[in-house]
Amino acid sequence: MPITKTTERININNRRIINGADADVIQLYPMKHTFAWTAYAVGNANHWLPTEITMQNDIEQWKSRDVLTDDERKALKTVLGFFTTADSIAANNVVLAFYKHITSPECRMYLLRQGYEEAIHTHSYQYIVESLGLDEGELFNMYREVDAIYNKDAFVLSFNEGIFDPHFKTGTLEADQKFLENIIVFSIIMEGIFFYSAFAVMFGFQRQNKMVGSAEQIQYIMRDESQHLNFGINMINAIKEEQPEVWTSDFQDHIIALIRKGTELECTFAREVFPKGIFGMNEDNFRQYIEYIADRRLVRIGLPEQYRSTNPFPWMSEAIDLNKEKNFFETRVTEYSVGGTLEW
Repeated sequence: MPITKTTERININNRRIINGADADVIQLYPMKHTFAWTAYAVGNANHWLPTEITMQNDIEQWKSRDVLTDDERKALKTVLGFFTTADSIAANNVVLAFYKHITSPECRMYLLRQGYEEAIHTHSYQYIVESLGLDEGELFNMYREVDAIYNKDAFVLSFNEGIFDPHFKTGTLEADQKFLENIIVFSIIMEGIFFYSAFAVMFGFQRQNKMVGSAEQIQYIMRDESQHLNFGINMINAIKEEQPEVWTSDFQDHIIALIRKGTELECTFAREVFPKGIFGMNEDNFRQYIEYIADRRLVRIGLPEQYRSTNPFPWMSEAIDLNKEKNFFETRVTEYSVGGTLEW
């Protein structure tokens, strides 16, 4: 980016998420989008690595023929099959799409942190796969071979076509709506809906005291993804405020239709992957839970509920809470932060 010599200071009122007039993506202060700096600080305080979590009990349970049923083994592998590619797709979008076009330096700061967290998540899945001695070729190719996973990934990636074009740039109504659509698809649908039936399955294992090392890593990942979701929602709402012309009634209807489509894809994933149900979770309450999640996402960006479903898995609301007492010598203490104390 060329540097222009000027005697004028940056005007905070000209700073925007995209299309910032007098945009200076280097100068962090004065700061306008303080939610991004808060997210950056929380991310730093939440730092973790998968290799800090012991997998010994998981390895023993996986090797045993008496602990896990065939359905539970299939569920674990299929969930990992989705996860292994999902965070890589998310990372590519952060690095190759979001970062390039966002003109708020504080938002860019958090995106750098988010990209690193996506790498940690991919590392975590590989750590689980290696620890359990799973067939890496089988797991890492499920997105090509399992329809329910392929359809979710293909749906999300279809929205990258314009954004990844090297000639794409924001600044027109059409382009700005395309970019906002991309943020909504990745933040609301990918990170806010597509992960959640898989999260529920992993915490189902945890509640049965099975595969707890794997589940603990997923618990950290869910905490990170919740931050990514909140950050995305804050960016969406900031763009709506800064550029209200993009939030037309037709565009709102389009977004509702996309979220409904994403909800159906996730319900299909849950039904096809766990046809007999698992840990008391079945097709009906999976659908109810996914619809409940979708409504929560819609409301947070100012759109009406579509399903009015209640939460059949109230324990999922507790799953993100890592404030637990653990034997230090058995596993790491999950209530920890680097350089700060978190409040939830």
